[in-house]
Amino acid sequence: MPQNSPEPYEPVLSAEVRAALSTGLPVVALESTIIAHGLPRPRNLTVARELEGLVRSAGAVPATVAVLDGRAHVGLGEDQLERVAGDPAVRKLGHRDLAPALATGASGATTVSGTAFLAARAGVGVFATGGLGGVHREWAADQDESADLRLLARTGITVVCAGVKSILDVPATLQRLETLGVSVVGYGTGHFPGFYLSSSGEPVDWTVHSPGEVVEVIRAREALGGPASALIVANPVAEADQLDPALHDRVLAEALDACRERGISGQGVTPFLLDQLMRRTGGASLEANLAAVRGNVTLAAKIAVTATGLR
Repeated sequence: MPQNSPEPYEPVLSAEVRAALSTGLPVVALESTIIAHGLPRPRNLTVARELEGLVRSAGAVPATVAVLDGRAHVGLGEDQLERVAGDPAVRKLGHRDLAPALATGASGATTVSGTAFLAARAGVGVFATGGLGGVHREWAADQDESADLRLLARTGITVVCAGVKSILDVPATLQRLETLGVSVVGYGTGHFPGFYLSSSGEPVDWTVHSPGEVVEVIRAREALGGPASALIVANPVAEADQLDPALHDRVLAEALDACRERGISGQGVTPFLLDQLMRRTGGASLEANLAAVRGNVTLAAKIAVTATGLR
């Protein structure tokens, strides 16, 4: 049994992450779903290493999160990273899946909800991802909503993201976040990002302009106390790197029509729409996604470093 995890269901911290947390060094959590399920092989492993490198180059320690053989890991070694990237049997694990996965000895890559939960449990305060899940279109008919939202409403962690996936109902998602008491700040923008797009067109109530301002918000939240919930730092992809908005809107509208015609619903909608966007934009949507992730990881690392320096 690893010395840093005496209980079988407690997260196992890598030696690097454990040392950083024990000495007050900055740590940034990274999800593993993008590695296992979001990118083609072998590029997924290259990107995983790149993202960890971006965290390190900014002066922080990366903590990629995953479940391997029934053990939750916060921080992966190179062999573990290769396994997540290369093993087709690795499942996708949200927060609700963690207990069954640990109990049955399964292996899986963690989504936003799974990563946020395990990172916060391990004491990591900053998490970088691409886009959050949210309220799906046609919610009134099927009430389909990502588990990310409720988990973030009760998990005290700072999440740097490029908004929510543009295939979702962005206004409804923002309303839901407000109802759940999840704070949202735009980073250098007065509008909520559109994941592949720099702007969704929806305004945000608060804007910050530097990692230091984000840290001040974090410190104010900690001082106020109250119910634990996430702080979402909405960081837009650069306009030069975004997907062409006209192409995005046309392809998404056509993909939504195809989805309805084929009777695709529930959990099948998101992967279908994302696949359609990637195929019908010639891979441009994937490149915009990666540009957003890189920017979020870099910003998250700067926030973590700044937070450490201000303590």
